[in-house]
Amino acid sequence: MLTLVDPNHRLDRRGFLTAGALGLGGLTLPSVLRAAEGSISHVSGKSVIFLFQQGGPSQFETFDPKPQAPDGIRTATGVTQTSIPGVLFGDTYSQLSKIADKLTIVRSYQTNNGEHNIVPLVSPDTLNANIGCLYSRVVGPVRAESGLPTNAVLFPQSACSDVARGAARGNISATGGLAPTFAPFIPGVDGPAQANMRLTLPRDRFDDRRQLLEEFSRLQREADAAPSANRLQDQAYRMLLTGGIAEALDLGREAPQTVARYDTSRYVRRDNWSSARRGARGYYSGQAKSIGKLLLMARRLCEAGCGFVTIHADYEGVWDMHADGENLNMADGMSAIGRPFDHAVSAFIEDVEARGLQDKILLVCCGEMGRTPRLNRNGGRDHWGKLAPLMMYGGGIQAGRVLGQSSRDGGEPNSEAFSPRNLISTLLHVLFDVGQLRLLPSMASVSRLAETPPIPVL
Repeated sequence: MLTLVDPNHRLDRRGFLTAGALGLGGLTLPSVLRAAEGSISHVSGKSVIFLFQQGGPSQFETFDPKPQAPDGIRTATGVTQTSIPGVLFGDTYSQLSKIADKLTIVRSYQTNNGEHNIVPLVSPDTLNANIGCLYSRVVGPVRAESGLPTNAVLFPQSACSDVARGAARGNISATGGLAPTFAPFIPGVDGPAQANMRLTLPRDRFDDRRQLLEEFSRLQREADAAPSANRLQDQAYRMLLTGGIAEALDLGREAPQTVARYDTSRYVRRDNWSSARRGARGYYSGQAKSIGKLLLMARRLCEAGCGFVTIHADYEGVWDMHADGENLNMADGMSAIGRPFDHAVSAFIEDVEARGLQDKILLVCCGEMGRTPRLNRNGGRDHWGKLAPLMMYGGGIQAGRVLGQSSRDGGEPNSEAFSPRNLISTLLHVLFDVGQLRLLPSMASVSRLAETPPIPVL
C-alpha cells in the first residue's frame, strides 16, 4: 500500500525500512527474518489450503444426501451419482461428483460445536492460535529467500475489492501463546501483517508513474552501491523492493484461460435470494463472485512457498441456511453458494492436477458445524454440532474414499467418529515429520497436538 506525505520529504534507506516494515505486532521485517533464522528442516515440503465454510454447511445437501430418508430429512436439492459407484452427492455438486474418485469424504466427522465461531481453525485444540501460526512457528514466519509469508489468510476482499465486508466471528489472526511474529499475512483487508507495509511517497510523485518507477530504481541502486552492515536489514530492504508476495497475488500473471476457468461471477444470480434480508444479499454475491479467484490466489501462494493458506468467506451467513428472513433456505442457499463452490473447487483440482501438484497441496473444506437432520418449517436447517461435512483433496492422501458412516437420519456418526482434533493432527502429519518434531524441546507444544490419531487418509 502507499502512504502520501509532505512533498518535501525524501525517502531514505532507513525510512523505507521503517515505513515499509512488515509489521507483525510491532516487529519490523528484519526482526521477522531473525525469527525465521534457525528454522528447522523437518517439514514435508507440502502446503495446506483450508477453505473454511463459515456458517456451517449441511451434510445432506453436500456429501451425504440420504435419498432414502423420509421427506423433511433427505436432501432438499436432489442427488447426483458420483464417479465412485454407489456414492451420491447433492445435485448442486455436479462437477465435483464427476471427480469424486480424487476426493476423500468423511461422513462421520463431528465438531461438537453448534455456535458461530472459527473452530477448528482457532480453538483450545490449536493452542488458541490459527493453525497456520503453528506451521509458521516451526518453519519461520517468512521464506528468507523471497520474503513470502509462510502463513496467509484470504478474505473475499483479497481477490475482489468491490465486495461487501462481513462480520466474521472470532479472531482469525490469533496467535495464542505464540509470538505475534507468527500472525498470518492478510492481503486486501489491512491485516496486522501488512498494516505498515507502505512505500511513502509525495503525492506529486504518486501521480507520475515514471517518477514512481524512478523512486524504486533509486532505492535499488542505493542498495547495490552501499549494502547495509546489518545483513538482515539489507535482506529486508531488498525484499520490500523485489519480494515475491506481490507477484504471487497478481492474477494478471496467469494465463487468461486459467483465470476464466476459475471465474465464478456467473453464479451471482439474485433472483433466488428473495428469502434473505436485503443487507445479506451482498454477502451471497461476494462469496459467489470471489471464491474461484481466492482458490487461484491460494494455489499461487502455495506454489511460491506459502505453507498454510486459509480461505475465509468473511460472511457468517452464507452457509447458515435457516430460511429465517436473515438467511436463505436450503434449496436457494445451495444454488447461491453451493454451485460456485462446486465450480471453484473443481477448477482448482483440475488446475492442480495439470500442474502436477496433487501430492504437494492438500485442500481441506469444512465449516464450524453441520445442519440439523430435519428441515425446519421454512425449508431451512439449523445449527448442529453432532455431524458435519468434511472433504479433503491432494497432499498425497488416499483418494476416492468415503470414510465413516452416519446414522439413518444423518444426525450423528454410525461408525468411528472423527473430531477437529483428528483433523488438526492430520494436517500436522501432512506438513511435518512429526517424529522429528517430538525430538525438539522447542517444538513440544506443536508436536503434542499431533498425538491425537490422524484421520486414516495418509
